[in-house]
Amino acid sequence: MTELTNTALDRLKAGDLSLGLGIRITNSTTIGRAMAVAGFDWLFIDLEHGQLGIESCAQISAAALDAGIAPLVRVPPGQHWLATRALEGGALGIVMPDVRSAEEARQLVEVTKFRPIGLRNVGGPPVHTGYTPRKPEDMAKMFNASTLTVVMVETPEAIADVDAIAAVEGVDVGMIGGNDLSTNMEIPGQSGHDDFVAAFESLTTACKKHGKWSGMGGVMNNEHAEKFITMGVQFILAGSDTGLLAGAGQQRVTELRNLK
Repeated sequence: MTELTNTALDRLKAGDLSLGLGIRITNSTTIGRAMAVAGFDWLFIDLEHGQLGIESCAQISAAALDAGIAPLVRVPPGQHWLATRALEGGALGIVMPDVRSAEEARQLVEVTKFRPIGLRNVGGPPVHTGYTPRKPEDMAKMFNASTLTVVMVETPEAIADVDAIAAVEGVDVGMIGGNDLSTNMEIPGQSGHDDFVAAFESLTTACKKHGKWSGMGGVMNNEHAEKFITMGVQFILAGSDTGLLAGAGQQRVTELRNLK
């Protein structure tokens, strides 16, 4: 049986930082190769806030598999049907935003993991291994071992229930969405605020207790990010294609204008 390689998961298992980049506006299949060269471990294909459709998602995912970078897909809150299609199209993980309870986490696991962990339906031969036919039980074992299920906790209510959320079997990563959480806490963008820091303490404590990995996105202050990494955060959304292009473009324009 052909095994799948999930570079995001491999980094986590090795105890390293697992770094991803949000893909919101780039629909070229070559983005995976470019970001692999840059050193990223996974793509965060954003179907919640981005402009990509399911066909672009599938094409980018399949190309990313060939490029050796893991395609992970964020779907809109509660859209399990879209999660299923993204997985069938080549994704190696689903990121679900705004998970507020253990029950919502269990519902996600049901569609992302096969029995005996979840209830994911068995489709035909997967694109992940070149459509090679395989027994359903072999396919279930392969995907359960290589597919990441990531829940984002982005409200004070979710943080209050984060221990129960992290305890759900089949959840691999508990992740704080920094922009939404700070906004919902009424401290927008204040990643150094005591309440925001306390939320990370709750997340990392719960994840360590239940053998899960901790993650973060939307924390652009490196000093604050370092603090959360010290707490145990490994799964990190480093930014997005929009920010990367705008930032690098602005820097280059400034350099050239200063030559005059």
